[in-house]
Amino acid sequence: MNKYVLDFKRQNMMTRQALIIFLFVLGAVLPVADAYGQKKNHYINAKTSAGLRAMFRYTGDSVSFLSSHRGGPEKHLTENNTATLKNTLRHTYSIMEIDPRYTKDSVMIIHHDPTLQRTTTGQGRVSDFTWKELKKLRQKDMEGNPTKYKIQTLEKMLKWAKGKTILVLDRKEVSIQDRISMVEKCKSEACAIVMAYTFEEAKIGYAMNKEIMMQIFIPTPEKFAEFERTGVPWDNVVAFVGHQLPKDLSVFKMIHDKGALTIVGTSRNLDRELMDGNDPETMRQKYNTVYRAGADILEADTPVPVSKIVSNRLSSKTYRTKFLGE
Repeated sequence: MNKYVLDFKRQNMMTRQALIIFLFVLGAVLPVADAYGQKKNHYINAKTSAGLRAMFRYTGDSVSFLSSHRGGPEKHLTENNTATLKNTLRHTYSIMEIDPRYTKDSVMIIHHDPTLQRTTTGQGRVSDFTWKELKKLRQKDMEGNPTKYKIQTLEKMLKWAKGKTILVLDRKEVSIQDRISMVEKCKSEACAIVMAYTFEEAKIGYAMNKEIMMQIFIPTPEKFAEFERTGVPWDNVVAFVGHQLPKDLSVFKMIHDKGALTIVGTSRNLDRELMDGNDPETMRQKYNTVYRAGADILEADTPVPVSKIVSNRLSSKTYRTKFLGE
């Protein structure tokens, strides 16, 4: 064979070997990525308000996502910030419970407490400060350490959430009318659920926007019957049953028979046991007890570790799979 051909082949082989070694090293130092070079995300995209309502219809299938309380803060990550929401979505599909609140100059921000000191570098009541003043503060992580993260507005978070997740808007001091108005302003009916703490609020919300999804508190058969009389369609409802299983489990079947999904909060009990280091298999059985009782969605303080415990449940393929992506 021609000497120059041999030299060319030898050089070409060395180049390929060098490229393989380079890619191997690159893979060792960079985060795990998919074929397109992006970290895996667990995005939920209902696309339309009708899609969102369809996504929350009960069909007997399991639900492949959690609800993350305040976005699921972890060490070095703050509650109620898109950085935290992004982290949660790196690990599991989840809708996100967040907390709108007013500044002194009536800007809707996302902040849980009425005061600043627990979660920011500020002091005093949120409502005593303007948005310009609050923007100067830094948020604290779960251990009380200041971070680089800043308080965000509801408007910014609604716009960010499109195509990524569903935000569940708690009430705090913001009326259901004002929360729905902000959802409408941002054209976010496909990625927002508004909490209604009373059935009167639910009626106001439905009268204002018949496309809007609401989270309604329905913990007992008596409350179920009372809600039935409001005339608000079950198509617009996801039912929060409580932070522990109700004494009368028949309320789950009543809600399911109307075609609505149920949420049970585990943040005040099981999540704490899990984070205290209880045996994973024991915890898996406890979480499964909540599912078997009739809960479709768990609202968790610690969604990332919870998602690992209940991974079999969340990995099931259902008609909702079409709303899930990366």
